[in-house]
Amino acid sequence: MNVLNNFNMDFFRLDGKVAIVTGGNTGLGQGYAVALAKAGADLVVPTYDKNWDETRELIEKEGRKVVFVQADLTKKEDRDNVVETAMKEFGKIDILVNNAGTIRRAPLLEYKEEDWNAVMDINLNAVYFLSQEVAKIMVEQKSGKIINIASMLSFQGGKFVPSYTASKHGVAGITKAFANELACYNIQTNAIAPGYIETANTAPIRADEKRNAEILGRIPAERWGNPFDLMASVVFLSSRASDYINGHILAVDGGWLVR
Repeated sequence: MNVLNNFNMDFFRLDGKVAIVTGGNTGLGQGYAVALAKAGADLVVPTYDKNWDETRELIEKEGRKVVFVQADLTKKEDRDNVVETAMKEFGKIDILVNNAGTIRRAPLLEYKEEDWNAVMDINLNAVYFLSQEVAKIMVEQKSGKIINIASMLSFQGGKFVPSYTASKHGVAGITKAFANELACYNIQTNAIAPGYIETANTAPIRADEKRNAEILGRIPAERWGNPFDLMASVVFLSSRASDYINGHILAVDGGWLVR
């Protein structure tokens, strides 16, 4: 039988899988969480606050189970609690989506040390240490998907966001590092790099008419993206269909990087 006959659309299904999506109660994170639920996964969603009623409704509407964990992912005890909760509730972790992040804007010459540290702690350090703990479980399972959320500023320098730029370059780097070490355990580590997406983080830019026009003028798609545009990518990288993709940074940007 031709091996090509073995492929079918079930390779994109996530039935029976368990996913952690950090910051999965709002914005892009909510889109990732709902997409995974639609594909069949149950969810653990660590959030900084308790505004999770809408997300719970969206996930449970798909017939999936979701457990929310209030957590500050910069703290080891909170990261450990997330992992322990997932194992207690579901007995395994198949997918980790490191979505939680923050941004602080100021000119380079005025950027404060506390702002630098706050961004690096959540955008890079928390990603590394949570991935490290989850990877220990995935190594025992001999399977898993780690999906980091990178950025256009994983490739470019940006302006007025030096810590965010550094952290997202770091996310791209540890994605490749994890891929090199974990591939032999049937664990794939990849990243999604969203382009300019309509979220709360980008609201100040969209409100600036000049900056907004500059951005739209560079995007071949001639529009900002929205969380819906990223849902298929997270399902793909979480599924069997991506088993031979490792260490890749997938840009979902309307063509921004090629302009």
